[in-house]
Amino acid sequence: MSLDRRTLLSLVGTLPFIPALARADDTSSPYGVRSLGSPDAKVTVIEYFSQTCSHCAEFANDIMPQIEPAYIKTGKLRIIYRDFPLDAIALMAAQVARSLPVAEYYPFVSALFANQNDWAFGVKDGKYADAIFKYAALAGMDRPSFDAALNNDKLKTFILNEQTEAEAKYKVNATPTFIINGEPHAGAADFADFSKLTGLS
Repeated sequence: MSLDRRTLLSLVGTLPFIPALARADDTSSPYGVRSLGSPDAKVTVIEYFSQTCSHCAEFANDIMPQIEPAYIKTGKLRIIYRDFPLDAIALMAAQVARSLPVAEYYPFVSALFANQNDWAFGVKDGKYADAIFKYAALAGMDRPSFDAALNNDKLKTFILNEQTEAEAKYKVNATPTFIINGEPHAGAADFADFSKLTGLS
């Protein structure tokens, strides 16, 4: 499972096209919006991320615990999550995350970031799916549902199209990248910089 981004993106041409822009707010669907915070928040930020990105993990583990009480829980900020998988392992994680009940999405993504060294970098035998399943099981997913998520070519295409769209529309080429007021900002900003970028400080 050592496919690179170029190989992943080549898969888009081999599977049926599913416009990423057609995503709906129906969170019961794996193609629906995944977000944290109120839809009525003053500021909405789009985060493009990869579950195998160490900088994304740094932001999730160190900065989000400051952002949530200050801006998310106070209704000031909404973060919309969009996948930008850097490798096949991250693509698997994204498919599983989107196949979980929406209430389990953010806790699952957070758990993977908190334990990134275990399932993404600590696997010696190439059994990445088994490593990811340990966390999916904790989120309530059984093995048949897990395997179905990994075999869902329609969902895989959706995620890869979302990545292609990010590259074309916002010139995203690194993770994490935050879209704020229509402008891309790459890198895991610290709390102070994130506050300034969003105008929430």
